[in-house]
Amino acid sequence: MHYDYKPRGVCSQKIEFDIEEGILKNVKYVGGCNGNLKGIGSLVEGMKVEEVIERLEGIKCGIKQSSCPDQLARALREISNSK
Repeated sequence: MHYDYKPRGVCSQKIEFDIEEGILKNVKYVGGCNGNLKGIGSLVEGMKVEEVIERLEGIKCGIKQSSCPDQLARALREISNSK
């Protein structure tokens, strides 16, 4: 299933991704630090949703309360909790 998530408190404006049978696929960030976010998308490709949450949740960017990776984890947690 395809999802679009609007991050809060970070530079990126949208995170797009698919979840197929509990596996994260096709992660794309709109806005933010292009190279770093492409790298994150590539690294989490094919991982189980629970593992991505575990690895990325709570990461902060400078003095911000969140980060683009943390926002992906929050999106995945919201989806997981709504099932």
